[in-house]
Amino acid sequence: MTILCVRFQLPPMDEAALPGLLGLLEDFTPVVEALPPDGALADLRGAERYFGRSAVELASVIRVRALARYGVDCVIGAGPGPMLARVALRDAGPGVTCVVPEDPEGIAEFLAERPVSALPGVGTATARTLSEYGLDTLGLVAGAPLSTLQRLTGAKAGRELHEKASGIDRGRVVPNAVSRSLATERAFDLDELDPGRHRRALLSAAEELGARLRAVRKICRTLTLTVRYADRSSTTRSRTLKEPTAHSAALTRAAYDMYEALGLQRARVRAITLRAEGLAPADQASYQLTFDPVDERIRRIEEVADRARAKFGPRAVMPGALGRDGGSTAVSWPRVA
Repeated sequence: MTILCVRFQLPPMDEAALPGLLGLLEDFTPVVEALPPDGALADLRGAERYFGRSAVELASVIRVRALARYGVDCVIGAGPGPMLARVALRDAGPGVTCVVPEDPEGIAEFLAERPVSALPGVGTATARTLSEYGLDTLGLVAGAPLSTLQRLTGAKAGRELHEKASGIDRGRVVPNAVSRSLATERAFDLDELDPGRHRRALLSAAEELGARLRAVRKICRTLTLTVRYADRSSTTRSRTLKEPTAHSAALTRAAYDMYEALGLQRARVRAITLRAEGLAPADQASYQLTFDPVDERIRRIEEVADRARAKFGPRAVMPGALGRDGGSTAVSWPRVA
């Protein structure tokens, strides 16, 4: 076992603790990939040799240190590769590391009875398509002809699906920094069914992200939406923006588009999180010139609003729709990740 997938059981609205927890992992290996809002991958190949302990033994030390230093428990999956470690994480529990065997026969047996949705990157639509043809477990997908999978999901996706279901893990841990993103969360006082209130939460979050990006002179390339439901499950979607931006209106449009694509029908939503990723200096931004006077006017208003917020506070200027919210959305403190 050389790869760990760790999910820290952070209290709600406490994502700001993640950088410190990542530093704990970096005490063992520099090859750490952040998986916001609460997880990470760690490649322990060098650490196993250096400390003379297996990855599973080091996982126990990591768990104890997280509890001792931060009061945070964690669940850990271990496997020969990143994909297998992430699959193992689904079956891990507090205090117990779920381990994928290293030999091909053991890997095949571990994966065989798991649903296709257990594979990272397999969404609801793909899982539904495969299930309609009786391919609802990874063992059945691994045993299916490659041509069949490619016909159902596409040439490239079918090949990748067949390899993953067969236990072939070509992934690697890519060191990154959680500081390359900004996130903000809007939690509801009660589980919320009203799509209108969902959209107002998105508007509020996008406005805050835009203001924070402009304050630190950054632009983002990708926007990620996470919707958490009453049953503690969640859905995450990401979208690469047409052009990197810190413009609140563009962030709001992208957030609305991702929300509408989810097709939620009377979903009981507990919280909505927006994350700006792929940050870069604002002076590197390219801006498509437009003859639309409305867009230019909005950007000028945005500059004035930013100056007012800097002088009088973050709620000095806000969209009119948020003024009608009636306080139904609990506004979280900004998170820097």
